[in-house]
Amino acid sequence: MARIFSGIQPSGELHIGNYLGAVKNWVALQGTAESFFCIVDYHAIIAAYEPSQLRQRRREMALGLLAAGLDPERCSLFVQSDVPDHTELAWIFNTVTPVGELERQTQFKDKSARQESVNAGLLNYPILQAADILLYRADTVPVGEDQVQHLELSRVIARRWNAQFAADADFFPEPRPLLTPTRRIMGLDGSSKMSKSTGNTIGLLETPEEIWAKLRPAMTDPARLRKTDPGNPDVCNIYTLHKAFSSPDTVAHVAQQCTTAGWGCVDCKKVLAGSMETELVPIRTRAASLRANPALLDDALASGAEKCRAIAKETMRGVRERMGFTA
Repeated sequence: MARIFSGIQPSGELHIGNYLGAVKNWVALQGTAESFFCIVDYHAIIAAYEPSQLRQRRREMALGLLAAGLDPERCSLFVQSDVPDHTELAWIFNTVTPVGELERQTQFKDKSARQESVNAGLLNYPILQAADILLYRADTVPVGEDQVQHLELSRVIARRWNAQFAADADFFPEPRPLLTPTRRIMGLDGSSKMSKSTGNTIGLLETPEEIWAKLRPAMTDPARLRKTDPGNPDVCNIYTLHKAFSSPDTVAHVAQQCTTAGWGCVDCKKVLAGSMETELVPIRTRAASLRANPALLDDALASGAEKCRAIAKETMRGVRERMGFTA
């Protein structure tokens, strides 16, 4: 059976950018293949953090993922640090990965340029990502466009390790990207990526009042200065969100009203708020149930980790045999 792997950092409560860009697709994919979804807390420690906050954010992220629709009966949801083999395999992959390959990664170049002191974790981040995927010998990885380069490096690492150590030449599969149907969602400012750190997003579990307080001032078509001006929905981030949350008929109506100045932007946002509420109410309901029954969350993570440790142990047994670490 095919295997799917994808991961998400424990940033705390899920926001709609996470949901539309990744998690909604994971929910649709679970059950179509053997599916592994990981809260990658080792990745989260390459920047300064508070240990108490890390614990809280891991739990909030797990709760959000289950509330969004991940089903422990149809997928394995687990925390990365609960399976220590991730870091062992990452060290092994360090030995077959040229530094030049890491320095060419676009994300490393962008992030390191903004830091006075660059730690080795930032450079080696994609090696750990490769270990995350290949530890489960996953052949498909749902990713956004910004992660395709990292995934290509995972393919290179698999190829290099196989060539050096695997007589069968395909011990590690070369994972294929599966781009999410919803491309990158811009933040409420309309110009930068949706991110909690910049305060330009909407939490998945926020109340209708909190959502409207953020939607109302959100950027629309910058050229539309008055309600009577026709707009261009293709340059409006609110229209992009309509395409993610509203029905096809509503999306078509929004485009028609925008281009003919039949609506003002506030009218358009009110319809979007209603569409969002339709989709988010069941998620908030499941989240409330999980908070009232924390054992459900604990059991889901424990069973996911148990299954993943068994698979990881088998993979590492094969790795050690092929690399000469066993008698």
